[in-house]
Amino acid sequence: MSWLRKPIKGVLMDITGVLYESGQKKPIQGSVEAVKMLRDAKIPFRFVTNETTRAELELLELLHRLGFEIAENEILSCVPAALRLIEEMEYRPYLLVHPNILPEFENCNTTKPNCVVLGDAGENFSYENLNSAFEVLVDNPDAVLITLGKGKYYREQGELVLDVGAYAAALEYACDRRAIVIGKPGEKFFKMAVNDLKLRTEEVVMIGDDVVCDVGGAMSAGIRGVLVKTGKFRPGDDGRTDVRPDGVVANLLEAVQRIVAQRPQSPPGAVL
Repeated sequence: MSWLRKPIKGVLMDITGVLYESGQKKPIQGSVEAVKMLRDAKIPFRFVTNETTRAELELLELLHRLGFEIAENEILSCVPAALRLIEEMEYRPYLLVHPNILPEFENCNTTKPNCVVLGDAGENFSYENLNSAFEVLVDNPDAVLITLGKGKYYREQGELVLDVGAYAAALEYACDRRAIVIGKPGEKFFKMAVNDLKLRTEEVVMIGDDVVCDVGGAMSAGIRGVLVKTGKFRPGDDGRTDVRPDGVVANLLEAVQRIVAQRPQSPPGAVL
C-alpha cells in the first residue's frame, strides 16, 4: 500500500463514523482496540472533529462511556478555534448552531450581528432561521459567514442526513459570500493538529470516513489520507469525487494494525 511506504510517526482520526456511529451507543467494532494499540505502540495521535452537536466535555464523557481511553487534549474541535477567531476579530455572531453548544458562545456579544456562525443545528435549520442568517449577510457586505466544518452529509441511526456544508453553500450562493471554514476540510485545521503532534505533515496520516472533508482535506495539507468503510462511507466513495485516497481500509483497526506492523522493530534486549 502506497500510504505505508514512508514511516508514519503520528495519526489523526475522525471521531463520528470512525470510533462510533452517530446516534448509536456502541463503538464501531475494533475501534477501542485500535486506540489502545496506538497508545501501546507509543504512536502519538489526535482526534480532529467537526462535532458541533455536543460540547467538548460531553463528547469526551461519551467516548469514555464507550470504553475509549482518551485525554481531553487529544481532541481538537472546531468550536474553540471559532471562538478564538470571533474574539480576535471582535465579531458579533448570529448563531445558527445546535442548542447543546450554545453555552460555549455565552461570552460572545450577539447584538447587531456582523457575522453568521453555522454549525450542525439539526432541526434548528428552519426556513425562518436560515432567512435570518441570510438577512445578516445580505444587508451588510462586510459581514462574514463562518461555518464549523463543511461536510455534505453524515450517517445517523443508519440514515444519511444533511450536514452543515449544504446550508453553508446555500447562504454562499444567496449572498455572494465565501464562507470561512473552521475545521475540516480546512488546511489550517489539519496543520494545527500536526503542529500539536510536533511532527511534519509527511510523517502523519489522517483516517476518516468522509472522502472529501477527512481524506481530501488532509491530502490538500500534505498529509496522507486513508478512507475507512465505516460511518458515512458508501461503496464507490473512493472514486466518486476528484479525491483519490492514499489508502482504503475496512475500519480503524485495520489501518492501525498496518501502521503498527510497518514500524521498525526494536532489536532483542533494546531499552525503549
